[in-house]
Amino acid sequence: MPEGFTLIDGTNVDYPKLRDCWWRGFDHDGESDSDYESTIFGSNAPHADLSLMTIAVAPNGDYACALGMWYDEHNKYAYLEPLATVPEYRRMGLATVALTEAMKKTKPLGAEYCFGGSREFYDTIGFEAVCDWELWRRDF
Repeated sequence: MPEGFTLIDGTNVDYPKLRDCWWRGFDHDGESDSDYESTIFGSNAPHADLSLMTIAVAPNGDYACALGMWYDEHNKYAYLEPLATVPEYRRMGLATVALTEAMKKTKPLGAEYCFGGSREFYDTIGFEAVCDWELWRRDF
């Protein structure tokens, strides 16, 4: 973790900061919209556990990187969604640290594996793919 950065979970999250982090982290143009209520709704969905959310906070207090993590007790897996790093904080290892910490939280719960996100990112940080999914759709 770079000097001056800290990690927090989602239990006392600042939703406007979280919305801004995800907005900018997914490369949207301009300022984030003020609809942070949708972020509150999504973060508090059924089966959400805000203690699994992991956020890297920059020295100036901005949220630099944020990820949501879900745990499926029945199937014994962790699911990462979403994960984004604000452009000026990329290539600092924040996503790797946040993901590692989030996964450490799910292991004691019984998670045997984690899925979600872009394969390219996981390959670069040493993960191994154990399955591939395809989604099929047919319009009638």
